[in-house]
Amino acid sequence: MNYLKFKVITRLLLIFCFSLSNQVNSFENKIFLKIDNEIVTSVDLLNEINYLTMVNTKLNNLEKKTIFEISKNSIIREKIKLIELSKYFEELNIENEYYDILLNNFIKRLNLNSKNELKNLVNDLNLPFELIEKKLKVEFFWNQLILSKFSEDVKINEEEIRNKLAQNSYQKEFLISEILFNLEKNEKLSEKFEKIKKEIELNGFGNAALVYSISDTSDNNGELGWIKNNSLSKKIRGEIKKISLGGFSNPIVVPGGFLILMIAEERQTKIETNIDQELKLITNEIANKQLNQFSNIYLNKIKKEIQNNEF
Repeated sequence: MNYLKFKVITRLLLIFCFSLSNQVNSFENKIFLKIDNEIVTSVDLLNEINYLTMVNTKLNNLEKKTIFEISKNSIIREKIKLIELSKYFEELNIENEYYDILLNNFIKRLNLNSKNELKNLVNDLNLPFELIEKKLKVEFFWNQLILSKFSEDVKINEEEIRNKLAQNSYQKEFLISEILFNLEKNEKLSEKFEKIKKEIELNGFGNAALVYSISDTSDNNGELGWIKNNSLSKKIRGEIKKISLGGFSNPIVVPGGFLILMIAEERQTKIETNIDQELKLITNEIANKQLNQFSNIYLNKIKKEIQNNEF
């Protein structure tokens, strides 16, 4: 999404947030929530609404009351994280190199092209850029905390995954021949197919291709050669499943006419894949999923222990 398109969405967000702000205006310059020693003002809540609708424009399809609740719960989670992080880190400072990576990932997430585009968008929404920086830092340090607490609890059976990858490193190939034909004026498909079948039964598929096929492969007895299963269309793969080795299909409707396929042979070929690389990607995905689950459990546990007062 380019920046000009994003500007249109931004104007809609501003209109939406202005109308939604009526819900928090009565709390202007007042404390809206108190979570342990952390406070949330109505301005904080409005900023959260602006932020969430910026990162996920689909929220605008929800009712205002629902967005209000989502934003409130979001800021409560963030405050709880800050309270817990203060027990382990004196300051939430990130080296410039790591911060730039986080910021660039965030920019890509919004389908923007540069930091300047992000700054313009944030300004249009009347959000302080420091809020973005703070959120990136909170998530970074929270993930570090969860990793340090639960990394040893992550359970991954690498041998099982490796075996599955090895099994999936082979794919089917078929030695296929074809007859592509059209119907003459007033000619019926069933009658034409019967003629071709008789030719196949009498003289073989190759001769039938020479006689009836309008494809360039007719000069080569209709042979297409070895074709990988995953290179075939879903429709053709479905038809091939119905054909026994040495057999041929019923006419298949395709662009340009009707197609008869014959499967002469079938084989398994090894796919050149880097199993170690695939294993790393899959294990990382599983680990992240488990760590997210631990994060939610840990956050809910802290939430129960922290006093949350709404004003």
